[in-house]
Amino acid sequence: MKQLSQLLKSKRESKGLLLREVASEIEVDTALVSKIENSDRRPTKEQLKKLSKTLEIDFTKLLTMWYVEKIYEEIGDENNVQEIVRELNRVVRKKVSQTKK
Repeated sequence: MKQLSQLLKSKRESKGLLLREVASEIEVDTALVSKIENSDRRPTKEQLKKLSKTLEIDFTKLLTMWYVEKIYEEIGDENNVQEIVRELNRVVRKKVSQTKK
């Protein structure tokens, strides 16, 4: 699976946009866009929304990638990461089924 940073950079490049153009559109400095593209910084949700619009990428896709990376960063080194993910999946399914009632 492509990393969020790789997707953002490849989409910017395929659209022929410069770092400074994207930075201007999302109202940050060029250095921050570079850090995001190099996985040195994670964009905020608000920045992600603006990137979605600027780069014409589905926001739900970006948000999903953002959360996966954020969660994995927290639990990826745990010995029982698969058990944690299974339990999280169980909790989410339970909450979703309760919401549908």
